[in-house]
Amino acid sequence: MITVFGTGTGAPVPADVLAGARLVVGGRRHLASAPVPDDAEQVVLGPLAPALDVIERHLKAESPVVVLASGDPGFFGIVRALAERFGSERLDVRPGVPSVASAFARLGLTWDDAVVVSAHGRELRTAVHVCRARPKVAVLTGPGSGPAELGAALRADARVLVVASALGSGEERVERVTPAEAAARDWGASVSVVLCLDEARLLGPVARTVAGSDAGPDRWALDEDAFAHRDSMITKFEVRALALARLGPRLGDHVWDIGAGSGSVAVECARFGAAVTAVEKTRDGVERVRANAAAHGVDVRAVHGAAPTVLSDLDDPDAVFVGGGGRELPAIVTACARRARRTVVVAMAALDRVPAVREALTGAGFSCDGVLLQSSRLAPLPGDVTRLAATNPVFLLWGYRTPVSHEGVAL
Repeated sequence: MITVFGTGTGAPVPADVLAGARLVVGGRRHLASAPVPDDAEQVVLGPLAPALDVIERHLKAESPVVVLASGDPGFFGIVRALAERFGSERLDVRPGVPSVASAFARLGLTWDDAVVVSAHGRELRTAVHVCRARPKVAVLTGPGSGPAELGAALRADARVLVVASALGSGEERVERVTPAEAAARDWGASVSVVLCLDEARLLGPVARTVAGSDAGPDRWALDEDAFAHRDSMITKFEVRALALARLGPRLGDHVWDIGAGSGSVAVECARFGAAVTAVEKTRDGVERVRANAAAHGVDVRAVHGAAPTVLSDLDDPDAVFVGGGGRELPAIVTACARRARRTVVVAMAALDRVPAVREALTGAGFSCDGVLLQSSRLAPLPGDVTRLAATNPVFLLWGYRTPVSHEGVAL
């Protein structure tokens, strides 16, 4: 068996945990403070593979092994790697209090409704997008993905960052700062977790069925009257339904809504958990997007400006919806396709623009498919009877970025 002991936030390692151990693996500070038997081999955790090889050697010799880890080793910790290599049945896991629980406890906040994301050894952009989309997020930090980097990415967002350093030790610090203040400081290496809070939304009504995650929208492709809009200038729900299916918005994604109008697509993507930037060229349209986002309890970053010019100031998206553009539409689609990591979806009423948009997508290395959507809705007639009322036909084109192998060959 491998005993995996989580030290929690500053908890000492009991002597009985290490009694009889022939190999003790852990961070330098864990080994220095633990009562490691004099005759036990010690391995300081750095690169994981060499440590796993040493553990395997001791297991073959049936030597007792103890692994010391921070917090709860089953929570974004070493348990996953050990179970994959040796099997979970060989693990005796003894969890400690995780840093996330300790950080929220210091603030007197519950964390069953928080989203936890790790930026340790992962792209920071995912953590940033989750922080933009959700009101209560805990970010586990890592080299190059600490409070300064997170704050720099969230400068434009109304957030409070709570930086928890050296939790459980004599040097513990829990500090509330703005993103700009976090970006301007050197935090060192002792930071373990950063809480990102949207205090305006923290106390709002949130129905959850699974701890740490909301249940998702109860329905989507909402009726047009669920949004404030001008002169029926809104993406109809039939078009929106297919557009959402092709965009695939999800937690950790960044979605652009170009020519947002009422922001109906932007709001629906945000309801699925994506961070959303809505670009709208009219000032009253920008205010309408913000009002619709607030009405649905989501955060959408509304940008006043015209595409493609304004796009250069935005972070790269995973997916893009283009719902306006006029004569500039092919140029807008080209600019979006150059930046999108996964997919671009374009809605248009004019048949004449379909070939140019398709060429813009394929020319940027995207596959391209599409459909003409024509629908008729039930409408009342006098005499308590019903007719079919046709909506305006809309072309919907979508493109997915073609995966490329390491040799540069399309897969």
